[in-house]
Amino acid sequence: MKVFVTGATGFIGSAVVNELLGAGHQVLGLARNETSAQKLINVGAEVHYGDLNDLESIKSGAQSADGIIHLGFIHDFTRFAEVCAIDKQVIETIGEAIMGTEKPFLVTSGTAIVAQPEIVSEHQRISSTSHNPRIASEIAVDIIAEKGCKVAVVRLPPSVHGEGDLHGFVPILVNLAREKGKAVVINGGQNVWPAVHRLDGARAFRLALESSWSSGTRFHAVAEQGIEMKTIAGLIAQHLEVPLVSLSTEEAAEYFTWFVHFASFNNPTSSEITKAMLNWEPTAPSLIEDLETKVYFQQ
Repeated sequence: MKVFVTGATGFIGSAVVNELLGAGHQVLGLARNETSAQKLINVGAEVHYGDLNDLESIKSGAQSADGIIHLGFIHDFTRFAEVCAIDKQVIETIGEAIMGTEKPFLVTSGTAIVAQPEIVSEHQRISSTSHNPRIASEIAVDIIAEKGCKVAVVRLPPSVHGEGDLHGFVPILVNLAREKGKAVVINGGQNVWPAVHRLDGARAFRLALESSWSSGTRFHAVAEQGIEMKTIAGLIAQHLEVPLVSLSTEEAAEYFTWFVHFASFNNPTSSEITKAMLNWEPTAPSLIEDLETKVYFQQ
């Protein structure tokens, strides 16, 4: 299968590209510059020039492939609502481009958009009353699914970890602790983050692409149902030799600034349905193992 991949040179996307190539698929990777293009060429993928703001390039890439995996996202939290709206446009553009073709289309989302105290399952949908701009992606999926596009969602947990993770949520926690001389949890740190290693996540994408499913299906690429923040922050504190401190929500806002929303996630998430549907069993190191083996403390 020839697969068009957006976000193909990112932390997760590069793992997905290698997984697809290793399974015998061809990859057409979206590249916005020569540096990204060379990374794709180096691993044996084809290059499709364009970016998420160039909808014509997105459309032509989707039309020239047998399947699509949309991993690209503009990670600019200073204009979060705007970039979420752009993502919605990209999904709708791809949907219209492949409508009626039966080409499988996988869209990336996050487990935390359905965050709740109870365990989140694949059957659960986003709330129409949510104020989280990120729900725009799954709204777009449901719209094109109703029109007849063969589309599914792969939800990733807050922590997709592994060697080379420089800009994810865990590095943010590490950098904050290093900069401010303490690792912080909110109200005791009993809230939990689910997690997956990037290699296990990549395999889940590949298996979903190759499998049969109903349009609108949600998959959870989640290896660990939920790790308490006090455990994550405790290991960071231990490695950096700084104190572990619990702050109130108000106090934590000053420490975390824009990241306080993410640090307060309580998002226990199941992937039992996904494991059964895809015959997927995570085998890579856990987040705790990565923290214990100093993957995040190289500098």
